[in-house]
This record gives sequence, structure tokens and C-alpha cells, in this order.
Amino acid sequence: MSTVSAISAPYLHNENAAFAHLESILWPEGPVCPHCGSISGKHYDLRKTRVGLRKCSDCRKQFTVKVGSVFESAHIPLYKMLQAVYLLCSSKKGISSHQLHRILGIQYNSAWFLTHRIREAFRSGELAPFGGTGGIVEVDETFIGRKEGSFKRRGHGHKNLSLVDRESKQVRSFHVNGKSAADIIPIIKANVAKETGMMTDEGGHYFTLGD
Repeated sequence: MSTVSAISAPYLHNENAAFAHLESILWPEGPVCPHCGSISGKHYDLRKTRVGLRKCSDCRKQFTVKVGSVFESAHIPLYKMLQAVYLLCSSKKGISSHQLHRILGIQYNSAWFLTHRIREAFRSGELAPFGGTGGIVEVDETFIGRKEGSFKRRGHGHKNLSLVDRESKQVRSFHVNGKSAADIIPIIKANVAKETGMMTDEGGHYFTLGD
């Protein structure tokens, strides 16, 4: 049975298809004016004038689905920016701005600008904290791999900490430098609401969390 490569999807190669794809994600119920929030079904369709262009029937301002998104004001075709998102998400070892510059056929400074914008959107630091009143978050650490030059014994890999929100089923994982409370507790406090119930093992560092 033959399969079609994901990278061959029309929205990654055609500008009209790219706008239609992004609109289906951000506007599942129809166009929303990013200037005034109007969801009127009577917005003016100006797509014959410019790809994706519309005009709000309330505030009378023009907009496209890119306004308010990571793609706003970028002078790169939308389908190429969606290719960049795909490549950054699917590359196991990451991808550099130089690679995007060569693959997408755009200037290096444009690739650098786009890469940083997308990576900024990936950041988890601004996400809402896990848990809350009545919520439970599981936390534990493990060692992954083996540090170069160390003996093959327990506890000599790269230390990682993971948080699992039982309610949302979401996971956040972090590389940590050690296994002391000073290494672990600040991460928990930054990512878990203080009203949350914590479920973990009997590691002594967790007792410093308090009630």
C-alpha cells in the first residue's frame, strides 16, 4: 500500500491552500476580526484583491488570518513558513537557520528571523501552571543515557524531571543539573499551582515543597 508523504500536502506548496489550512485551524467557526473580535458572518471577502484578505463589517479594518499570529508582518510566503514549522517540529535533532535558508530558498536573515519567531512560540514558560484546586500532578526524575567517561552504574546519566497533569494528561519534561531540592523545587513551583496535590516517591527533596 502506497502512502503520501506529509511534506507533499498542498498547504505546504500553495499559498491559497496555506491560507485555507491556517483559517481552518484558527477560525473553525468562520472569520474572526483580530482588531475588534467581531465574529460577524458578514465580513467582506477581499480575497480576489489579495490572498486571504478580508474586511471587518464592524470596525471596517482589513485583516488576514496571519494577524495576531507568529506569521504576522513576515514577508515570506505563508506556505514556506508552514514548511518551516513542519521541519522544526519533525526534525529529531533540530534544524538550524542555515538549513532553513537552504531548504526554503530564502535569505539567511529571513530564516533566522522566522526560526526565532517559531521557537519563541514553542516556549513553555508562559503556559498556565498545572493542577489547581482538586488537581493532582505526578512528578518524578530519571537518568537518561550515560555521561561520557562515567562508569556504567545507576545514577550517572543525564538527569531529567517530568511533570504529569492527571486532569489534562499533559506532560512537561526538563533537564536538570542535579537531584537536590535546589535543582528540582524551583521547576515544580514555576509549573504547578500551589493548590495542587502532588503525587511522587519518597525523595527527600519533595518534602521541602511544604503543605
